[in-house]
This record gives sequence, C-alpha cells and structure tokens, in this order.
Amino acid sequence: MKSPEAIFLITCSFLWSHKRLYTTFFTCALTLTLSSVCVSFAVSMFLNTLTPKFYVALTGTSSLISGLILIFEWWYFRKYGTSFIEQVSVSHLRPLLGGVDSSSPSNPNTSNGEADSNRQSVSECKVWRNPLNLFRGAEYNRYTWVTGREPLTYYDMNLSAQDHQTFFTCDSDHLRPADAIMQKAWRERNPQARISAAHEALELEESFYPPRIYSCSCATAYILLAEEEATTIMEAERLFKQALKAGEGCYRRSQQLQHHGTQYEAQHRRDTNVLVYIKRRLAMCSRKLGRTREAVKMMRDLMKEFPLLSMFNIHENLLESLLELQNYADVQAVLAKYDDISLPKSATICYTAALLKARAVSDKFSPEAASRRGLSTAEMNAVEAIHRAVEFNPHVPKYLLEMKSLILPPEHILKRGDSEAIAYAFFHLQHWKRVEGALNLLHCTWEGTFRMIPYPLEKGHLFYPYPICTETADRELLPMFHEVSVYPKKELPFFILFTAGLCSFTAMLALLTHQFPELMGVFAKAFLSTLFAPLNFIMEKVESILPSSLWHQLTRI
Repeated sequence: MKSPEAIFLITCSFLWSHKRLYTTFFTCALTLTLSSVCVSFAVSMFLNTLTPKFYVALTGTSSLISGLILIFEWWYFRKYGTSFIEQVSVSHLRPLLGGVDSSSPSNPNTSNGEADSNRQSVSECKVWRNPLNLFRGAEYNRYTWVTGREPLTYYDMNLSAQDHQTFFTCDSDHLRPADAIMQKAWRERNPQARISAAHEALELEESFYPPRIYSCSCATAYILLAEEEATTIMEAERLFKQALKAGEGCYRRSQQLQHHGTQYEAQHRRDTNVLVYIKRRLAMCSRKLGRTREAVKMMRDLMKEFPLLSMFNIHENLLESLLELQNYADVQAVLAKYDDISLPKSATICYTAALLKARAVSDKFSPEAASRRGLSTAEMNAVEAIHRAVEFNPHVPKYLLEMKSLILPPEHILKRGDSEAIAYAFFHLQHWKRVEGALNLLHCTWEGTFRMIPYPLEKGHLFYPYPICTETADRELLPMFHEVSVYPKKELPFFILFTAGLCSFTAMLALLTHQFPELMGVFAKAFLSTLFAPLNFIMEKVESILPSSLWHQLTRI
C-alpha cells in the first residue's frame, strides 16, 4: 500500500512527462470554445443587422428554386412515369448501399421463347366469355331480388345475346317455325319475352312431335328456360337434362348428314355447340350442388370428346373443381398441358400455378427469417410465380387479400382486366385460404412486381406490355356501383408532393414578408434564435463549469 505522498509524486511525474499531450488537448479545447463563442457572436451580430428586404429576397429565391425543381420533376414524371430524384436514388445510390437493381434482366429460368413471343404480341382488348359465369335465374336474379341492384350491365347482356345467336342458331332456322321462334327469342331484350318465346316454341314442337320425341329447338328452348326461368340450381339441372336428351338426338342426326352440303355442316356445328354447352352447364350444376367428383368426370369426358373446342375454356372449370377436391397433382397435370406459350394466358392459369408453388413453402414462410437468411430455391420459385401472375393481372391480389370488396362476376371478362380479377377471386379465394400461409406469402411479395417493371405502360417483364384500354372496357362490363380498379394508376411520387409543398410554403413566406416586413423579421429572428438555442446552452454550461482563472492560464499556455 503506497502512501499519499508517493501517489502525489507519481502523478506529478506523469503529468510532467506528458505535459505536451495535455497542452495540446487544452489548446484544442480552447480553440473550439473560442471558435464557438466567435460563431455565436457573429450569428447574433448577423441577425441584428438583417433587414426585412433580406428575408423577402431569401424566401423569394427559395420559392423560385423549389418551383423550378417542381416543374422539372413534373416534366420528368409525365415523360418517364417516375420521379427523377427517386430514379437517381434507385439507379446510383442503391447499388452503392448494397441494394439489388430491380431493373436487372428477367428471370433466367423463364423461357426465351415465351418472352419473345409475348413481346411480339399486340395487346387487344378482346372480351371473352366467362368460363365460370353464373345462372341468371338462379343466381343473378336472386341477387337483384335481395339487394335491388342489377349485377349485369346492358353491354354484358348484349354480348351474351350475340353469343347465343352465334352458338344456338344457323341460317336454316327460318325453315322450321319453332326454330324461327327461338331465333327471335335470343334477340329479345325483355327477359319475360324470351321466356314466353321459349314456352311457345316448346308448345309448338309438342304439337308436331309425339311425346318423348325432342327436336333441336326443344334443346335451345330448355337451355333458355334453365338459364333464365329456373330459380334454383336443382331446377336448372332438371331442365338441362331435358335439353341434353334433345341435344344428343339432334347431334347424332346432324353428324350423319354433315357432309351433304354447307347447310348441313352449319346445322352440325350448331348442334355441336348446343351439346357442349349443355354438358358443360350440367357439370357446373353438379359442382354447385356439391357433387364435385361427378363434375370433374363430366368435364374430363367433355374435353376428351371435343378436344378442339378450346374456346369454351372448359379446363378452367376443371381446375377449379380439382382445387376444391385438393387434388393438386391433377391440377399440376392440367397446368402443364394448358400453361403453354401458344395458348392465351388467363388469371386462372397464372394464379393457380403461383398457388401450387406457394403451397410448397407458405406454411413455413416468415418475412423476418427470409430477410435474415435469404430466400431458398423453392421460396424464390414461389415468389417468381407470384410476380408472374401479378404482372399478368395486377388487380387480383387486392381481392384475394380482401383489400377490396367482391361483387358477382360478369358474364364476360376482359383478360388482364378488373373483370377477370373479380371472376377469378370470386371462385378461387376459398382455395387460397385453404392453403396455410399462401395469402401471407402473397401479401409480402406481390407489390415487388411493380418495382421490377418501372413503367408498365411501355415495358413488360414476362408478358407483353399492359394494355391501356382495359379501363374503358371494364367500365362497360361492370355495374355502376362497383369502383373499377385501374392499373397502372399514376400516383404522384413523394418528391413531387414535397417539392410542391416546399414551393408553396416559401412563396407564402415571401408574400407575408413583403406585406408585413417588421412582423416577419421578428418571427425570423425568433426562429433562428430558437434554432441556435442548443449551441448557446452548451456554451453557457462550459463557461459555468470552467473557472474564469483557467481561461487566463490556458491563453498563456
């Protein structure tokens, strides 16, 4: 144990040996302190000598500069669809900070043939028949009775009338009275007039044919009654079964006579369409009544019997039924056949493929864990499939995530439009909910698609550019009470809004300073004094801690 005298001597010798170090330290501290005092004194002198004209000039110059930046940002946004400041940040600053360039080349796993084929395609707003359209009498009309709203637009119903005339009539119908009645019935606008015409055709045919003998016009009359008069699915199924008996007989007779002339060929084509339509709607009735396996068998037999009638898109009905049975292996087999570059894509194809890939990883997916360890190969495939689906139809995720309310799907849809998104989500939302974690994975990843495509109106990543005519067609197809989803919806970037706010604020300050110079000068001095208050507080604390004699000693050193 050393004595206090020894400790004192050791301390003095240590300080004497390091006198240059401490001299330098105190000199630096003194320099900083004096510079702070000088800055504070200079600022106070500067504030006292400022005139109101200076504040007017300052705010006016700031307003002018921010206005010029706003004009440039707005011009750049109108031309390129993004903010210039954001573009520079993403292109130049993000790589320096270790980010990944979102505009990198497309996925190497994507086939070049598909990408090249899609880029060469020209997008057209062609309206398609909804493969999963509901029954007017048993479903659409019941919605109208309950809510008082019309779920179908006149444009949509007019397209259906054109389809019925194309599929269910031919040029020789005027030769038979009942066929002529049905030809007029499909053109009637009033539903009650169509139903009355169908009953009239049935009564006329019963007077010409003995009981249990059905004519071709009987088949189309039963179709109309099943679609529009039947108030339940069971009643519609009963009428479709009667139509099936008539349709099969007509199909067999016209099949034997189809090569005897163009008139018989047209009749056979019409009878084929009638038979396919009846069998397809019967399969949909079985699906709605819970006999899903029976519906799957009917759809498979129909696709095997008429493989060339791909325009009806029966495979989409089959996919939905297989998903209901949770038969994912058969779903994958159907996708492998129809998810081809030569066939037109659909939301059902793209999002079902994404659901199958998400199913393999969604139950264990965690955004926090993925950000720490990175995405595995299976997770990357699932995310890429979701990005592919969202790029094809960007309206679907909001309906699947229930960020937007669903309505009854229309009878016609627009590929890549809001109408197709409604039709898909209406029938497939339950399948996404059944797969644990699938909606969570979709929620975490779907917005990344928009970062991959900087400006979708002019560019595409996996498909041809998004068509700009979808909004007009969707507004015609969807009812007035539904808010149509628009994509890509130009939303002003943050920097444009910030610059506009800054420009307006500084212009207002310049105007107020010009009108009330003395008052604004007081406010400006108060603001600047408040801004420098922390520095003054620190200086006061330093002066209170250090004794006044120390300043004299430090200056001598």
